[in-house]
Amino acid sequence: MKVGRNGFALNCEKAPATGSRGVVASNHPMASAAGARVLLEGGNAVDAAIATLFALTVVEPMMVGVLGGGVGHIRMADGRHAVMDGLSTAPAAATPTMYTPRTDVPPEEREVEGRTNAIGALSVAVPASLRAWAETLARFGSWSLADVMAPAIQLAAEGFRVTPYLSDCIGDAAADLARDADLAARFLPGGTKLAAGSRFVQGAYADTLRAIAKEGPDLLHEGALGGMVADALAQAGGIVTRADLAASRPIERAPIHGSYRGFDVFAPPPPASAGVHVAQMLNVLEGFDVAAMGFGTVESWHLVAEALKMAFADRSAATADPDFVHVPVELLTSRRYADLRRAEIDMARAKAWSAHPSLGESNCTTHVTVADATGNIVATTQTINALFGARMAIPGTGLIANNYMHNFDPRPGLALSVQPGKRVYTSMAPTIALRGGKPAFALGLPGGLRIFPSAFQAVLNLIDHGMTLQQAVEAPRIWTQGLALELEPGVPTEVAAALAARGHVVKRAATLGGGMNGIAFNDDGTMTGAACWRADGSVVALGGGLARAGVRFVLETATTTPSA
Repeated sequence: MKVGRNGFALNCEKAPATGSRGVVASNHPMASAAGARVLLEGGNAVDAAIATLFALTVVEPMMVGVLGGGVGHIRMADGRHAVMDGLSTAPAAATPTMYTPRTDVPPEEREVEGRTNAIGALSVAVPASLRAWAETLARFGSWSLADVMAPAIQLAAEGFRVTPYLSDCIGDAAADLARDADLAARFLPGGTKLAAGSRFVQGAYADTLRAIAKEGPDLLHEGALGGMVADALAQAGGIVTRADLAASRPIERAPIHGSYRGFDVFAPPPPASAGVHVAQMLNVLEGFDVAAMGFGTVESWHLVAEALKMAFADRSAATADPDFVHVPVELLTSRRYADLRRAEIDMARAKAWSAHPSLGESNCTTHVTVADATGNIVATTQTINALFGARMAIPGTGLIANNYMHNFDPRPGLALSVQPGKRVYTSMAPTIALRGGKPAFALGLPGGLRIFPSAFQAVLNLIDHGMTLQQAVEAPRIWTQGLALELEPGVPTEVAAALAARGHVVKRAATLGGGMNGIAFNDDGTMTGAACWRADGSVVALGGGLARAGVRFVLETATTTPSA
């Protein structure tokens, strides 16, 4: 099919689903089914989203878990917006010099000697997901924690079929998984990765989920489960303590609001990068006729690349945990700052970008989008950070530890350096857009540093290039933070060559960012969900509903024998 004014050829690999009673989109079919089950039984979008997340900890264990962190973006039917910041924090014993940065790789890669910020107990930050999910449910949901956890417990206890994607992920991480006895026993039985199509049962994890459903999140943060976690990490050389677990609290924040060509775009605030820098880039691009450039042209991707480099340069200096670093949100999202930065773009030539002098120094995730029939919307991105997190388990519990410390800059004295109690910064971008005060679309994706640039491109696809949601989430992406300009295979060879001629250091990549999913809200009152080819993304859309009020079915019994 053709998209954009220039007729770019785009063939979608998946089909959208439309319904009037609710939509659940996640990166695994069984997790989407879990959320849909909640909607079918009368739960709202928040209930369904939390049920979907717990199910994902079972079926996507390499991506998300209760020992992780994340960001939930909620818009209730009454217009309330809230961002639940459940990001992990550096332990109290963390220091800016706890890692030794490698000098033989670019500093942007955050590599340290011995990989201690990426693998093992010293890479584990204080988990925050569980309390954040429970508090989100308590504030905005209508079901109990035990009820929303029921589908996940069933999946863990009875098992599910391993997808090729999960099997491949196990293979990619096999060398590290083999070093942990618990992970090796689960994912590499007999020394071989779980095969696609095999049934995967997680009895120990089912028991842990049952205990959490009964005792609540304090079982981890102040109880026996937390003691097991702290002891296991300490024995392995980690520094997360019982006191760290007890101190962990989610924070409710207001989203960043940006506007673009008549749409109101809301995304998470710092320490998340998305809200500030998506708003910043949209402000800059509003001064260009992006639609006239056409999707997939040299001009449009050159412009996006320059905007991304500009945003990443400013991000490195100014966006971090606002409790530790002054984040000039008003300046970064202002029209006057956009005018200043727009004037620096050279449409004929790629340039190197640095943080503006006015700013003082101070892939492996999952995403869920849910909407219900009453107008509640949830877009939430959650993670244990890297594939299989720290690649260590808490013995006997089924829990996999995060490696969120890798998100900090291992060099001291910078906005993103390690500090005790500091929240990790993130590129998570659960985005909700309105038009005329009514929901237009909600979307998000996993993918580390490539998350908010990918979400930004999807917003352009929908607004400027007139794509359907399915096209927008599946369209080819580009990414750069100032070094190479990475291009997905869908970018034509001749366009790649023209970008190189403008000075970009072009590099091909199989995928950029993870599986995006989202929901579009249609004028007829229905909603359409879509998920892309980059993950096991699956959509469940609900139609029908309960019987009309007052309807009764009466079985009539004949009192006489009818004549032939």
